[in-house]
Amino acid sequence: MSKIKAAFFSFTSCEGCQLTVLTLEEQLLELVELIDIVTFREAMSEKSDVYDLAIVEGSISRNSEITQVKKIRDTAKVVVALGACATIGGVNCLKNQYEMDAVKKIVYGSMADNFDTIPARPIEAVIKVDYKIHGCPIDKDEFVEVVKAILQERKPRIPEYSVCVECQMKENICLFEKGMVCLGPITRAGCKAICPTYNDGCVGCRGLIDDPNVSSHKKLLTDHGLTIDEAIAKYMLFGSYNKNA
Repeated sequence: MSKIKAAFFSFTSCEGCQLTVLTLEEQLLELVELIDIVTFREAMSEKSDVYDLAIVEGSISRNSEITQVKKIRDTAKVVVALGACATIGGVNCLKNQYEMDAVKKIVYGSMADNFDTIPARPIEAVIKVDYKIHGCPIDKDEFVEVVKAILQERKPRIPEYSVCVECQMKENICLFEKGMVCLGPITRAGCKAICPTYNDGCVGCRGLIDDPNVSSHKKLLTDHGLTIDEAIAKYMLFGSYNKNA
């Protein structure tokens, strides 16, 4: 029986999530026994236009990328959005708060007209996505779980609760009790609460949980010393694409 052919692609991103995949070590060796990686620029020079599974990192921020990601969708049987940029737009969407002509002038100066720049968006805004692996960067174990679920034709075991639950499971002291601020109450879990565990507030890189109580959380933030503009800025770091944040 032939193995599933998998291809990795990168759009507007730092490619840190693909680098995370390469640090899987023994787990990566196990995966390549199950899938045939035919395109992966970070790891190999060979590439192929024939693949079943497309794993796509990065947000869409150029018209040319729209064409490219649509071609990927037409070719692949399964498309996975890899990381915050691909799943929710990520930090790239911060530029959407400004006029694109102004953004181009600031970044490219007199050469601005030579660059094809559009408001950034997650790939799901352009094509249908079958699975999402959230985070900046992704969690290694979650990547392995999603790939194995695809191969086994089952639903991945991905948490549907907030980061606060993972903090409680780790018996962390709530950062709000330390006078700090955190987006954990409205951010989807799956990161093992890594930032709060190391005494840093969650910045929402995994996106909002389903039906988040954003207004209540904004009040919580302002009650802990932030102005409403500062509270909104916390959401906007990774949630700029979500106009309701």
